[in-house]
Amino acid sequence: MDIQETATIRDRGQLTIPDKIRDHLEWTRSDSVITINISGSDEIVIKPYKSKKEKDWVKLFAKLKKIRSFKSKRGNLSGFIARDRYRH
Repeated sequence: MDIQETATIRDRGQLTIPDKIRDHLEWTRSDSVITINISGSDEIVIKPYKSKKEKDWVKLFAKLKKIRSFKSKRGNLSGFIARDRYRH
C-alpha cells in the first residue's frame, strides 16, 4: 500500500501525521511510542517501537491491581505512596 501525503514541520520540530495515513496505521494514535531513524542523507523512517522483550500487559496490570489492594492499619499502600510523594 503506497499512500503519500504532504505535511509541515512546525516549531520545535513537531510533525503531524496526516489523517489519511493515521487512518491506515493503528500504531499512529496519540501517545504511541515510535522509533525514528535516518536512512540515507535525506530520509527519515518512523516505525512503531517494539521492545526486544514483549510485555504481558494483562499480567502486569493484574500485579498492579494486587499491589494497590494491599491494606494496613493506616490505609492502602498506593495511598501511602501518593501522600508521601506529594508531601511538602
